[in-house]
Amino acid sequence: METRRLGNTTDRVSMIGLGCAGMSGGYGAPDDARSLATLACAIENGIDFLDTADAYGAGHNEELLGRFLRGCSTRVSVATKFGLVGKPGAAGTVIDNSPQYISRACEASLTRLAVETLDLYYAHRRDPATPIEEMVGSMARLVREGKVRHLGLCEVRPDTLRRAHAVHPIAAVQSEYSLCSRGAELEMLDTCRALGVTFVAFCPLGRGFLAGNVKSVDELDEADFRRRMPRFQTDAMGKNLKLVRSLESFAGDIGASSAQVALAWIASKHPHVVPIPGAKRPKYVHENAAATKIKLTAKQVEALDALFVPSVVVGDRYPEAAMAGIEG
Repeated sequence: METRRLGNTTDRVSMIGLGCAGMSGGYGAPDDARSLATLACAIENGIDFLDTADAYGAGHNEELLGRFLRGCSTRVSVATKFGLVGKPGAAGTVIDNSPQYISRACEASLTRLAVETLDLYYAHRRDPATPIEEMVGSMARLVREGKVRHLGLCEVRPDTLRRAHAVHPIAAVQSEYSLCSRGAELEMLDTCRALGVTFVAFCPLGRGFLAGNVKSVDELDEADFRRRMPRFQTDAMGKNLKLVRSLESFAGDIGASSAQVALAWIASKHPHVVPIPGAKRPKYVHENAAATKIKLTAKQVEALDALFVPSVVVGDRYPEAAMAGIEG
């Protein structure tokens, strides 16, 4: 497995990581035994960059990784996040970027993950009431205390990144990026490149859409949150599936799967981007890891760019209610 440098640090991570959120719900019921096997499969395939958050499964995801890490002899880089807090006795979350909460959240994540230091600690969502300088200053204290190695931000605008980076070096910015979600190309990818910040692309397979795993919203588990997502609604899905069929045809011509081509497109186009496809089953980890061997030509990248012009993708990436705290 090739590696890529994490920001301006000396650390390197596998050129694709593993998004662990789906192991704790959102895409159907969790299966811890299968998830632990999936994590082991990732390590066997050279994937050493694991992504979680304290909000995933209300701590379950970090605890699951902690169970795995206790028995793992391979050095891995673990990224987790703070900022999305469940409402006591109610549904939904609030955003907390206060210094007091950041300190408490870090201690709780260290305990659940069973590690002494977090490799990468992200602000999961931004509360505009807390100045970015104050929030990053609080995060920087964790670095000085030896509890965190590197800092990251999620779903922020380029100007927010620049302000944060002036307070303390930001190693990574995480936002959604895929053939069907290309908003980062407007400015953020260039800003990260200029500052020496790694861009971590979550949902690089469009939540399974680009892999061709979902043909109808009716196929999804009742608890699957994609049922509420605009792109998976019946009218949008019917139009978007035409893109998937074109991608499958492209992939077939080069002897790959559509998921592998979607990952190879990112890797071939951006040397400072690390995609973190989610997976709950070992077979998908094997498939995703094999994508790192595919080197697309400039002409092939251009063809995929033209196929997935942003204007042809129907539906927003989130329902409006889920956009709180998302800047970019």
